[in-house]
Amino acid sequence: MESLRELYKIGVGPSSSHTMGPMKIALCIKEAYPDADHYKVDLYGSLALTGKGHLTDAIMEKTFEKPVEFGWHSEALSFHPNGMIVHVYQKGQKLAEIEAYSIGGGEILFKGDLAKEKKEIYHEKNMEEILRYCSREGISLYDYMKCHEDENIDDYLFDVLDHMFTCVENGLHTKGIIQGRLKIKRVANLMYQQALNTHHQMERDRLFLSSYAYAVSEENADGHMIVTAPTCGASGIVPAVLYFAYKQLGMKKRDLIKALAIGGLFGNVVKYNATISGADGGCQAEVGTACAMGAAAMAWINELNNDLIAYAAEMGLEHNLGLTCDPIGGYVQIPCIERNAYGALRAQDAAMLAKELGYMRKNKISFDTIVTVMKETGHDLSSAYKETSLGGLAKEYRFHED
Repeated sequence: MESLRELYKIGVGPSSSHTMGPMKIALCIKEAYPDADHYKVDLYGSLALTGKGHLTDAIMEKTFEKPVEFGWHSEALSFHPNGMIVHVYQKGQKLAEIEAYSIGGGEILFKGDLAKEKKEIYHEKNMEEILRYCSREGISLYDYMKCHEDENIDDYLFDVLDHMFTCVENGLHTKGIIQGRLKIKRVANLMYQQALNTHHQMERDRLFLSSYAYAVSEENADGHMIVTAPTCGASGIVPAVLYFAYKQLGMKKRDLIKALAIGGLFGNVVKYNATISGADGGCQAEVGTACAMGAAAMAWINELNNDLIAYAAEMGLEHNLGLTCDPIGGYVQIPCIERNAYGALRAQDAAMLAKELGYMRKNKISFDTIVTVMKETGHDLSSAYKETSLGGLAKEYRFHED
């Protein structure tokens, strides 16, 4: 598995696979062919079907800084649903034809000359192996991470945490209408104010947590700065859990980077053994993974041991199995924003249940089992429910209704 630096990426929304990834592809090609004066980009599959709502064409035009023509092809290329072929020109002559893929979480892959090898730093390939290693060495999951990452990883995690918290605070203080045809009103600020005025402690805490998730997701939907956790579309869950611990539980950032790292290990396992791409596995791969990460982080905050942290993460992913990705109009707004708040609440609940159930009986379903099932479920899902806006809410909603 790769470094957590490749999981937690600081960038811009609304989509890690449809905005961040294409931006990185354009940047790499631009650097490789500095004399190019014109581009033609053929987008395939999910990139073509939801690219307009995800601002794929806009971010690539902005990055190339030269004229760009786009072709939109609903059929997918063979390797991954998020594929493109970029034709590079100079003075009318074709310099190159490049096949590239945005495979989730801002990660990109090139075929041919621009292809790069991944740098794997974790020898263990799944959570069972990680837990066995930790048990043998008598260490925590955070210590396991420290054994494998470089000496500056804590500094990187502090930077990630600061960006997450800045995103929460920006979202809480911003009002107005989110970009796009849906014209959705921002509500994070109102929800936060509602929490302040609520006297029932349980409702108050859940409103705070939800407002933090809404804040990040609304920022993401407007194309502002976020951190992939593990993707843009699911970027509200982990920050909400951590910000809640920071504000409502009074935890220090030096401790919260440990929770961030532990959540990241579970995200890494999903990324390596299945997928975190909505176009490949549906929303279970994005929000489901984020919920597992948030549950693991919250379980560590609740001082659970390694096995019970894994139990919480397993529940976080298990109860999102089959979740479809059907964004209306291709925008990362409905059902995405609300779903992040729901995912944050589920993450907190999973940590609580793991704490209580874990001392009553041993969990029979491992985290790795659920990752395998999620991968198989994603393969079985119709493409209409994997970030194509061809089914579900995207199919049934009619813009003229409003």
